[in-house]
Amino acid sequence: MRGIVTLCGSVRFKDAFDKVNRELTLAGYVVLQPGIWEHARLHETYAEEEKNKLDELHLDKINMSDSIVVVNVGDYVGRSTMQEIMFAKKRGKSIFWVNTREDSKETSWRKMLK
Repeated sequence: MRGIVTLCGSVRFKDAFDKVNRELTLAGYVVLQPGIWEHARLHETYAEEEKNKLDELHLDKINMSDSIVVVNVGDYVGRSTMQEIMFAKKRGKSIFWVNTREDSKETSWRKMLK
């Protein structure tokens, strides 16, 4: 095992999560990711308590991990994902990105595959 990694990002991008999960798993990582993919339902008012519990659970996954990979399709990073990034930074986790910009100091997740 090369480490434990948690995937972070909007659950509307399940296909991208699946691709990253597959590659990291084949590279020998234990991969943690969201378990609920119902984006629209999670953002309904009646589901607020449920979403808060799932958000807390995801922070627990980050705590268990050595690093996170931000699945930022189209460079999208929402409020929840930004909170997860800040949580990971405060705990000294390595942060990798699916899409990096040339002018940033972001590290590509592809570096994990080498």
